[in-house]
Amino acid sequence: MPDRTEIVCICSSTRFAEEMVAANRDLTFAGVIHVAPGVFTQREPDENISDEQKATLDALHLRKIDLADRILMINPGRYIGESTSREIAYARATGKPVSFTGTSELSVGAPAVRGSWR
Repeated sequence: MPDRTEIVCICSSTRFAEEMVAANRDLTFAGVIHVAPGVFTQREPDENISDEQKATLDALHLRKIDLADRILMINPGRYIGESTSREIAYARATGKPVSFTGTSELSVGAPAVRGSWR
């Protein structure tokens, strides 16, 4: 058993909330600690998020990336939006491995977990 449990940050457009829930479940069963978005604006269209709240949520997610050992990018159909592009760039700049569910190839050092993206 490793000295420390792996921590994974789930990144994605909030339009893929169901896929993030599935990844959350799979990572949990794999014994992995994970952090992920907590507000799903695409799923909650009646909830108005101010520009200030959006900026706060974006900054908070970067702190989640800081905590993680690696990033799992949920990107069905290879979709990557503006926010997720920024998250990928930030993760890579800080030396975090990034793997993608929307491609068949995973980053070196980022093993897949059971799920639809294998």
